This record gives sequence, structure tokens and C-alpha cells, in this order.
Amino acid sequence: MIPPCEAALALMEARRSAPLRGLVEPGPTPQELARMLRLAARVPDHGRLVPWRFIVIAGEARQQLGARLDALYAAQNPELPPSKADMWTLYLARAPVTVVLVARPDPAAKVPEWNQVLSVGAAGMALTLAARALGFATQWLLKWPGRDPQAAALLGAKADERIAGFIHIGRPVAKAEDRPRPVLDEVVSVWAPDQSMSNDTP
Repeated sequence: MIPPCEAALALMEARRSAPLRGLVEPGPTPQELARMLRLAARVPDHGRLVPWRFIVIAGEARQQLGARLDALYAAQNPELPPSKADMWTLYLARAPVTVVLVARPDPAAKVPEWNQVLSVGAAGMALTLAARALGFATQWLLKWPGRDPQAAALLGAKADERIAGFIHIGRPVAKAEDRPRPVLDEVVSVWAPDQSMSNDTP
């Protein structure tokens, strides 16, 4: 028997995304971040394929990467106003640490690619919960740098990989208000034999 863990349940009930502008220093220590990532790697993974990996952006690397992204964005958008010239540098500077979640499913594996993609999402969710358990807040976003192939390459993604999100981690400046959650009656159904039968069933 596995005893219930009320602390874990309370953590899951309290978890919510924090506004990116509401994430501040101090960020996780190297030891805390390593623990988060170890926990994030403990997810369902059919075939043990590890169809995901993490790229950490922290410290001065945030500004250096941001400058490269700004240059690429300006080249792609010649009419970009001067006020937007450093938008991606500012974006990466807001959170103390950003973990880029990279999907790398193997299309040649016996395990369906969809199963592998689901494992990627599970790794991202596990990371947000691990961060919350260690006293941090997160914001999971997927903006232009993760959708543009050239920008993704600057992040370190390979040609056969896709960015699944930027998980920004920091200390919350305030308690985030909860948002309306789905009504269970609208998203939960119980299977019954008569529901699977219809006139179209051969």
C-alpha cells in the first residue's frame, strides 16, 4: 500500500502559473535546478526512449542569447520599430532561469511518435511541479524563438528537434490568483457498454 501524501496533493491543488513579469531573483541554485531536472526526467516514457531534453539559460547567457535573437528578429522584420529592438533580450532577462524543453521523438522507433510527444509534455509538467515544491513559480510559454527554425537553432535545437516550450523559473513577487478551472461534469464521462454501440457499429 502507498500511503496518501496530503502535502503533495496540496501542492498540486495550489500550483498555478505566475506572470512572467512576476518572477524575480533569487533563482534556483545549481543544486536546486539539478534536482528539478532529475524530477522532471521521472515521467512515463514508453520504450525508455527519452524523447526530450532540456536547455538551461541562466546568468549572462540570457543577455548573450537575447542579443542574437534580437538580431535575427530584426533581420526577419526590417520594419521593426526601434522600441522593439531588444525585445527578446528583455524577454529572457525577466526570469532568473529559463529551461527550454526540447522534443526529440524518434520516428523510427516502435513506440508511436504520439506516445513520445506525450512524454515530452509530461516532462514539462513535472518540471513545473518540482519547481513549485522547491518554493519557485513558473511560466510555461512558447513564443517566436521556439517556433522559428532559425531561432530554435540559436537555442541549440537540432534540425530534427522541436521546441516544446520555455519554462521560466523564479521567485514569485505575489501570490498568483487562481483562474477558473474546468467543471468536472463537462470533461469527465464514465464509459458504459451501451455508449459504444450505435446503428453504425458493424
